[in-house]
Amino acid sequence: MQFVVRQLEPAGEGRLRMQVAELARRLEAEGLMSPERKRRIPSHPSRIAVVTSPRGKAVHDVLRTLRRRYPLAEVLVAGVAVEGDGAPSEIVEGLRVAAAAQPDVVLLVRGGGSYEDLMPFNAESVARAVVASPVPVVTGIGHEPDTSIADMVADLRASTPTAAAESVAPSVEELERCFRASDGHSVARSFT
Repeated sequence: MQFVVRQLEPAGEGRLRMQVAELARRLEAEGLMSPERKRRIPSHPSRIAVVTSPRGKAVHDVLRTLRRRYPLAEVLVAGVAVEGDGAPSEIVEGLRVAAAAQPDVVLLVRGGGSYEDLMPFNAESVARAVVASPVPVVTGIGHEPDTSIADMVADLRASTPTAAAESVAPSVEELERCFRASDGHSVARSFT
């Protein structure tokens, strides 16, 4: 048996990867991935907004991490769909609602999944909403090898949702060490 191939074209994940690569090139050419454009992440945020699915494991991991490391911050959650056809528009709206609450930083997170499951974070509308956010955006999408366009344009990319929470939340122990290393007595007196 012999096959004669006249034409090959990518399908499925291969086609999606080509589309994502093309969009990434376009956005990079516009300067949206430039390190100079990215904002500094506040070291001690008082309000942290989280944009994610309200039902996934990621939201629980993030909330647990923030509570454990930095219980001083107020945490707001904007629940959105993170996969499926309607997810990009929900994520864009979630980022808008989160920013309207005037947090110091926004976490855009989602747990792992297949390449297709993570596609909403490769949508141009989501990338532009991340860039347009009036406050810094930290992403934690999928697991370590996963990188989406939202990650590329975010002010900071973390490898997982938990790592995103850790990146914005100094540990209470760390704060205590800094306090003790400084002239803690004069600072403590000013609060009494």
